[in-house]
Amino acid sequence: MRLFAAVLPPEEAVRELAPVVDGLRRLRGADALRWTGRPGWHFTLAFYGEVDEETVPDLSRRLARAAAHTPLFPLALSGGGHFGDRALWAGAAGDLRTMRLLADRAETAGRKAGVDSGGHRRYRPHLTLARSRLATDLRPFAAALAPFAGREWTAGALCLVRSELPRSGVPGELPHYDTVERWELGAGE
Repeated sequence: MRLFAAVLPPEEAVRELAPVVDGLRRLRGADALRWTGRPGWHFTLAFYGEVDEETVPDLSRRLARAAAHTPLFPLALSGGGHFGDRALWAGAAGDLRTMRLLADRAETAGRKAGVDSGGHRRYRPHLTLARSRLATDLRPFAAALAPFAGREWTAGALCLVRSELPRSGVPGELPHYDTVERWELGAGE
């Protein structure tokens, strides 16, 4: 199964960002982007890719430990940007140091469970809003996101999420996400 570790924003945060994204979807060139559905909005901490079912219990134990030893932390959706000409994202504000610590712990949990996550990179908190298969000038979209500042909320859980990519080939079909497990932060503090 295709898995990743994530922090999921609460519904209130999603509701704040939704009208901004609706506005972005009306900008010139928006039709060329594949927009992430609101149920799929998340902050990926570590992407594991395809994981054998027999590996999941060990990965889960390690993620539970990572969550237990990471305190609750304040977070907010804030601003945005783009990765090259292929991905548009909303950013984060708050205790990003603790969020990076949790991302490092989630990556380490995967590595120790035998899951190859493709090597360590400095974690940059972001929530992917849209992707493009072709080179697209995402600067106008990022500029429109820049002033956005959502209300602060408390990140209180680490989630293991399964994603299923579209299979039908129908244009506009979106990936499907299911939370496999959820662990409260700070339980071992």
